[in-house]
Amino acid sequence: MSFSRLSLSQRLSLVFAVLLLACCGASVWLQTKANGVHEQEVAQRLSMGLAAHIADNSALMEAGGFNEVAVHELFDKLMAVNPSVEVYLLGPDGRIQAQAAPPGHLKRNRVDLAPVRQLLAGAPLPIFGDDPRSIDSRKVFSAAPLKVDGRDAGYVYVVLFGEARDTLAANFSADSVLRSTLWSMALVALLGLIAGLAAFHLITRPLRQLTVAVRHFEADGLVALDKAAPELELASKGGGEIAALGQAFSRMTQRLAEQWRELTLRDQQRRELFANISHDLRTPLTSLHGYLETLLVKADSLSAAEQRRYLEIALGQSRKVGRLAQELFELARLEYGVVKPELESFALADLVQDVFQKFELAAEARSQRLVPDIVPGLPVVTADLGMIERVLTNLLDNAISHTPEGGEIVVQLRPEAAGVRVEISDTGPGIPGALRKGLFVRPVFSSVGGRAGGLGLVIVKRILQLHGSDIRLLQREDKGAVFSFLLT
Repeated sequence: MSFSRLSLSQRLSLVFAVLLLACCGASVWLQTKANGVHEQEVAQRLSMGLAAHIADNSALMEAGGFNEVAVHELFDKLMAVNPSVEVYLLGPDGRIQAQAAPPGHLKRNRVDLAPVRQLLAGAPLPIFGDDPRSIDSRKVFSAAPLKVDGRDAGYVYVVLFGEARDTLAANFSADSVLRSTLWSMALVALLGLIAGLAAFHLITRPLRQLTVAVRHFEADGLVALDKAAPELELASKGGGEIAALGQAFSRMTQRLAEQWRELTLRDQQRRELFANISHDLRTPLTSLHGYLETLLVKADSLSAAEQRRYLEIALGQSRKVGRLAQELFELARLEYGVVKPELESFALADLVQDVFQKFELAAEARSQRLVPDIVPGLPVVTADLGMIERVLTNLLDNAISHTPEGGEIVVQLRPEAAGVRVEISDTGPGIPGALRKGLFVRPVFSSVGGRAGGLGLVIVKRILQLHGSDIRLLQREDKGAVFSFLLT
């Protein structure tokens, strides 16, 4: 199985295991190195006086220089007592004057004196100097100046970790030390891996629950929201990025569910709209067709008055069809965003007076009163003048049509903190309870008390929604239908 096919928990566990092993290896290496440096520092500090003690041996020097016999005897004794040290006598320039290395083991004939001077000057330990038995190796050492008759004759140079010790240490490290180190590293890695896997399991548990919810949602769609609710609730608990992700997914699914329900409702309303429109169109068209057919068949037997009456009825039905077609066209333009509000500032009171003038004759014909209830000093509103005029026209037209003769239609304008509140009321019978629920979302075509509605209120709601407002139907005891909306 490739790495890309693993789950997030498996990937995290694998990466953690690799990093843990790498960290354990690095830790062992650093610890071994640090222990080696510490060991060399301790050895150098303990052996600081060894070279000085050797330099105090007067038998090493004679009038002509080094006493080779005494030197070799001393070297043999020291190496017999402590095989790990190697003793060298250096000249003032660092050249090796005397040593006890087996033939072929000496790789240098000169030792760099800079580390020797650092040691004698008291520099921080450990200090590493040249190993005469290696070309590139440097080791801790002890050194002391060698004097003859008060003059500098060179230095005593003692390598503390000599060739014999290196050979023994290498064999020992390759066996027991390395084995112990590896077992320790393996134990630490195993315990760390177990603890890490347990921690990853607990940390990624909300993510796995969220994954289950997402898969349910992917497989079953919105139907799976109820199934996924427990997983989403568990994944959203606590804090951190995973909980935030779970909460965001939960909000997203809720929003999708709301949008889906809204789309379903809109689709149902659209179906009802088509059904109602078909019904409303069928009635006037059937009537129109019937009267025209009657005129065509019985033209010779009908009197002029009857023919005129039939034509007037047919014309009235034709006007109904035309008005409905115009409202459908207007609603379609509003629904699909063809019409955009062209905002401008104007006085709403002046617009109400203009709309009143349009309905004066119709109101007088029914002995109705149009009453403007307008507070002086109203602020201007910012809206599309033509659209708001259409809103007032539709509402007043409905009010006049549904108010009995001698009734009263009142348009009230009141200032509010957010704008101007418009309230249109009449003294008619009001809106029946059966029609209130879907009054602004679907057309009212069914006849109620001899009156038929249409798309006017649906158009009003769409226009006000484009202006960031909404319309409400209010309940008033002494009024019929009362509509209210706010303009800013």
